[in-house]
Amino acid sequence: MEDGRCRLGPGGRKTLVSLIEQGASLRAAARSLGVAPATAHRWWHRWQEASVGQRASGRALAARPPTPRRCPWRLPEAEERRILDARRRTNLGPARLAGLLGRRRSTIHKVLARHGVSRRRRSPKAERPARRYEWSQPGALLHVDTKQLARFDRPGHFAHGDRAEHHRSRGAGYLYAHCAVDDRSRLAYVELHRDQRGDTSAAFLGRAVRWFREAGCGPPEAVMTDNALSYAASGHFRQALADIDARHILIPPRTPRWNGKVERFIRTLDEEWAHARVWATSARRTRALPSFLRYYNRRRPHTSLGDRPPISRVQQERGQYT
Repeated sequence: MEDGRCRLGPGGRKTLVSLIEQGASLRAAARSLGVAPATAHRWWHRWQEASVGQRASGRALAARPPTPRRCPWRLPEAEERRILDARRRTNLGPARLAGLLGRRRSTIHKVLARHGVSRRRRSPKAERPARRYEWSQPGALLHVDTKQLARFDRPGHFAHGDRAEHHRSRGAGYLYAHCAVDDRSRLAYVELHRDQRGDTSAAFLGRAVRWFREAGCGPPEAVMTDNALSYAASGHFRQALADIDARHILIPPRTPRWNGKVERFIRTLDEEWAHARVWATSARRTRALPSFLRYYNRRRPHTSLGDRPPISRVQQERGQYT
């Protein structure tokens, strides 16, 4: 650990040692480098005590951390253990422990900080039970959500890292990836639109259901979404659900884990498509989406399916896969 105020740096120490080895006295070498004779004495004796390996690697002339070898007024180990035990049992702070243990508050704080327990532990949060579920038929339950993506005419600071540069694509707007994921097979369908209104979401749902049927899935029994207005308060979306004879499952507020399968797919979509490379324009990114979806549905291994692609679950359930 080098001190920025140190007058004799690593190069100066090497020069000091060289001068003394050439026959200069400690005082003469110190005077030529502008340091005290005691400094020259310290580095010269460290050099003499160092091994050949330490001299070759430069560790012999490296600064040492300013940690004392011993501290006469430090508490005995048994007393420190007593403070740590009281802290573990009571979770009290230094002020309260001082009254219980008969030690100064500052002493107790130093002991706790030295052992890395100076921050009081908080009450454990109630564990939320994990309820894993999977519907029995492909297509029976569809998870639906949207992902906002920026439009751009040239890469921004994500690509070049310069936030000071004026973003020439500012004001270009956004695209919304409307995503539907089958609960049983994890088969995914995505469309890009310029908004996420209720009529757009309703039209997307109709096309998604037709696509899943063409892929071999059965008719939907339910559609799960979050509480966005385009789902929860849209007459168009309610009509689309009625047209396909499916009930609407709204997740409880602030519980996106209920709709976790589409949430996880959106993360994969972002990492492996939207931000997988530096796109020259958002239009090129859009043109690459169909290729990614074909790869995701037909070739990409899915851990929850035993490293098989989603389409294999549909073929297996329909008796087309052996």
